[in-house]
Amino acid sequence: AVVAPNYRLHPTDEFPAYAEDAANAVAWVFRNIKKYGGSKKKIFVAGYSAGAYLTSLIGMDKRWLGAHKIKTHKIAGLIPVSGHTYTHWTVRKEMGISDKSIPEEPCSALLEASAPICHVWRGAPPILLMTGDRNMDLSYRWQENANFMQRLKDTGHRDVALTEFKGKGHGILNTSAGPMLEFV
Repeated sequence: AVVAPNYRLHPTDEFPAYAEDAANAVAWVFRNIKKYGGSKKKIFVAGYSAGAYLTSLIGMDKRWLGAHKIKTHKIAGLIPVSGHTYTHWTVRKEMGISDKSIPEEPCSALLEASAPICHVWRGAPPILLMTGDRNMDLSYRWQENANFMQRLKDTGHRDVALTEFKGKGHGILNTSAGPMLEFV
């Protein structure tokens, strides 16, 4: 089964509304999947671009699902496709930061709460990171994901992989289904 929720958007709403909506959606699936013939043990969370950022954020920062009394490690796997692993550009803009480069201090007091890379932990769900070609995807996207993977490995997390789609830009969603299905 596939559940495809949506979330509130900028400029009508601001962070943390997006993350709250993502966590609410995942919590709903945990509470209701059995009614639809699914299993709580087979819940994978995936997202593309900004949705990938939210996938990583709620999969790494335990407080989002913890607010729903759900243990984040119960997610079967995370599949963020071409997502930010530092604070999303839109969230930075809301904070008055216009720089779109990788932050020198991604876990500063200002950015920590909104940066998935600041919340990596050894027992996090398995994760398949996917990006377009490092020279064609959005600025720094591949590098952010490579840094995220390394930080996960540094914590002792063993089930993390990064797939780079050579020759593809940010619009890689139509080519990413094969690795996703293999991961699941």
